[in-house]
Amino acid sequence: MIETDFPILSGLVAWPLVAALLIATCRHTKLARIIALTAASLELLLSLWAVQQFNSANDAFQLVESYAWIPKLNIRFLLGIDGIAVLMLPSSALLMLMAIGTAWHTPTLTRLHWVLLLLLESCIMGVFTALDMVVFFFFWQLTLPPLFFLLGLWGIGPMRRSAATKHTFFMLFSGIPLLLAIVLLAINHANGLGGVTSNHLSFNLPVLLETPLPESLQPTVLFLLLLAFAVKVPLVPFHTWLPTVALEGPAHVTALLTGLTLGVFGIIRFALPLAPSAAVEYSWLLGLLGAINLAYAALIALHQTNLRLLLAYACISQVGLIMIGVASLNMQGFQGALLQMVNFPLVAGSLMMIAGFLHRRLGSTELAHIGGLATLMPQLTCCYLLLAFASLGMPGSGGFPAQLLLIIGSLMAHPSLGIMSLVGLVLSAVYLLMFTRRFFFGPVKQTLSKQSQDLLRREKYILCIPLLLLLWLGFFPNSVLKTNQKTAEAWLTRLLMQPNLEGEVADNR
Repeated sequence: MIETDFPILSGLVAWPLVAALLIATCRHTKLARIIALTAASLELLLSLWAVQQFNSANDAFQLVESYAWIPKLNIRFLLGIDGIAVLMLPSSALLMLMAIGTAWHTPTLTRLHWVLLLLLESCIMGVFTALDMVVFFFFWQLTLPPLFFLLGLWGIGPMRRSAATKHTFFMLFSGIPLLLAIVLLAINHANGLGGVTSNHLSFNLPVLLETPLPESLQPTVLFLLLLAFAVKVPLVPFHTWLPTVALEGPAHVTALLTGLTLGVFGIIRFALPLAPSAAVEYSWLLGLLGAINLAYAALIALHQTNLRLLLAYACISQVGLIMIGVASLNMQGFQGALLQMVNFPLVAGSLMMIAGFLHRRLGSTELAHIGGLATLMPQLTCCYLLLAFASLGMPGSGGFPAQLLLIIGSLMAHPSLGIMSLVGLVLSAVYLLMFTRRFFFGPVKQTLSKQSQDLLRREKYILCIPLLLLLWLGFFPNSVLKTNQKTAEAWLTRLLMQPNLEGEVADNR
């Protein structure tokens, strides 16, 4: 681990909290949203500084900070990043900044709304940087209260409180197997030191990665962690909360939930490396779950008549493709998955924000009420089409190299899953193009003529940023791939070349 003199990562976690306290003390809503926007902008700059300080030639955890928290249980406030987490920081900060900009002129938002958004950002940064599993669990569960109130108080559907409750119950359920897996790993470490006492327990991820986990215990730990993170991904059949939230929740909050791949990050960071032998043995199952997600959600999306529901199922389907890339356990598939995780906040988040723009103007995103938007809103339609084609892997966009790597990796590892990936992408093109043709083209609905305001200047700025970044990633994908290459190599080596408990090296390939 490589420590740092300046606490960049703790600054990323603490700065939104400081801004939230400032908002809580001010009296004016206008000042509150200015503070929120300023804080989110500075958070983005701080995350870019973390990227600038990161050494991509080193696969160790970097910018590490360690502070005492619960000494009697050997729990420390341990933060650090590697090539997997480093780019998640600016992409998450950018998505939050876009979300704040999207909600800027919503008249019903109070100071509490901006406080909750900043609290959520702090927790998200904690999830991506935590290297102590108790600290990770702390931030993971702490994302729930802000989301509960953001969805329940400022949702746009009549069942918004039910949607908030459903999301919270699903995530609380996911915390049970996560906590159980953490306890099992800590006890296993203590057993390796000769006895289960508080002095022998360890929740330190780098330490646990070096602690051999018995073969008999590995499947249990793996499936507990997969169950915990599958709810957040979301994997079928735990996916039902996302369409509900997409239909009932505010667009900028739904954009955060669809754009941030926290569940996939948890699988990559914890589930597979901590139980490497079981991960290799059951990689086929992980790939199968991804294929089911990819095909099932795509087939459901074919029958959607609401733009927000269509985008929710599209996200579920695309996450399935990422899971197939992770399950391939080769460099092409894994780096394709990591590149797609960088693309995801830009594409999925921006598309959901466009749905929010339309709902604010027209009061609906239902196909029965809308048609011919390309004539009435050409700029919005253009942005939507560019983002939609980027999600399909259009050459020149960031989705092209990501999906190309994913398909090659899956074909190399499991040809049947590779073919399934291609079929899933074809289905994605079918449902997206069919809906787009009916929603944006064709005859103009008469009821739309008075409400058909095109993109505002602020909305253009919000959408231009991800479009430019997707263009950059499409032509210069190596800017991301070289950042995580060493970490990806070390991650795969850990899984594929495992010393067993007798000290022999097993090649799992």
